[in-house]
Amino acid sequence: MKRTDMNISSASSDRFTSHPEILPAVAKGGCRVRPGRGFVLVGGLVMALAVGSLAQAAGPPVKVFILAGQSNMVGAGRVKAEANRNGGKGSLEYLVKNPATAQRFGHLMGPDGQWRKRDDVWIIFNECKGPLTVGYGSSQDTIGPELGFGWVLGEALEEPILLIKCAWGGKSLAVDFRPPSAGKPPYSLGKKADEAIAQDPTLIGKYYREILALSKAALANIKELVPGSDGRYVLAGFAWHQGWNDRINDKFTAEYESNMAHFIRDMRKDLNAPGLPFVIAETGMGGLEEKHPRALALMKAQAAVAQRPEFQGNVAFVSTREFWRPADQSPSNQGYHWNCNAETYYLIGEAMGRAMLKLLQAQADRR
Repeated sequence: MKRTDMNISSASSDRFTSHPEILPAVAKGGCRVRPGRGFVLVGGLVMALAVGSLAQAAGPPVKVFILAGQSNMVGAGRVKAEANRNGGKGSLEYLVKNPATAQRFGHLMGPDGQWRKRDDVWIIFNECKGPLTVGYGSSQDTIGPELGFGWVLGEALEEPILLIKCAWGGKSLAVDFRPPSAGKPPYSLGKKADEAIAQDPTLIGKYYREILALSKAALANIKELVPGSDGRYVLAGFAWHQGWNDRINDKFTAEYESNMAHFIRDMRKDLNAPGLPFVIAETGMGGLEEKHPRALALMKAQAAVAQRPEFQGNVAFVSTREFWRPADQSPSNQGYHWNCNAETYYLIGEAMGRAMLKLLQAQADRR
C-alpha cells in the first residue's frame, strides 16, 4: 500500500423488465469505523493527536470524488465465499484465496486474514463512513465499484481522498436523475406515473437534487469525514454507473445521450465546478455477446456522450462488457446485478479509476 502497510484486524424471466428494489439498505451498524486517534508522548505527558492541529493544517487539501448511479453503483458483489453460492466462485474471498487469482487480488487482504483498510482514502455512503475497505455495497458483505476506484486513486495520488457515494436502486436518468436543463419528459410515462407527477412535480429529478444535497453536506463536513483534514478540499471528479432502468424503456433509451449531456453540464454548474472530470461506466451486463437492441442502443449512447466535442478531454467512457462473468462463475444469476460477481465490480471500479487519472492528468497538462 502507498504510504503504510495496513494490516487490519434468481434472475427475472425477462432480463429487460424493471425489477423491484431487492438490495437491502445499509444498516446503521454495518460500517467499519476507524479506531480512535493515536497518542504521542511529549515531555512525559500523553497528548491526543488533534484533528486540525497546526501540523495537520499544513497538509494538502482533500481530493473529493462523487460516485453516483443506481443499484450497480450501490454494489452487489459478494465478499464472503459461501459454499451454497456456487462454491464461493466470484466472491472477493474466493478471488483473494484462490491461487489462480490471489496474485491479482491478494493486496486486498492482510497477512492476518483481515480485509485491509486504507489510511489515505475515506468514504461516506448513506449512514456508513470511514476508511475505504470492503462492505460499502448494499450490505456489510458486498462491494460496488468504489473499492477498485478508490484503490487505484489511493495508489496514484499523494493527497488524502474522500469518496462521496450517492446511489439508489431502480432509478432512471430519464425521470429520477433527470437534470433541470433537460426539461420535463416530452412523452407520457403512463397514466399512473403521469398522475403522480401532476400531484408532485418534484418527482422529476428528485435524485439529481439528492446527489447535490448529499454531496454538499459531505463537503461541509470534511474535517469529520477525513481525519487530519483542516477542511480544505478540491472537488476532483465524478464517476457514474447507471443505466438499467433506462435501457428497459425505448423512450428513455432514445434520449439517454442528451440527458447525460445535460446531467454533466448541470452538475458542473450546480457544484460550481466547471470542467469537473466525469467518468461514465458502460451498462454492459450481458457481456460481449449481448444482442438486445435496447441494451446495445443504451451502451452506444453512453459512449457517444464522451465523444461530443465539448466533452473531449474532460469526460471519459469506460467499457465494461469484458468484465461480465457468467452465472456459473458467480455467486448468483442476477444478470441485472452483474451476477453479484465481486471481480466484475472491482474491475469496473478499477477501470473507472484509471480513466479518472487520465482525465486528471489531461486537466493538469492544460494548466
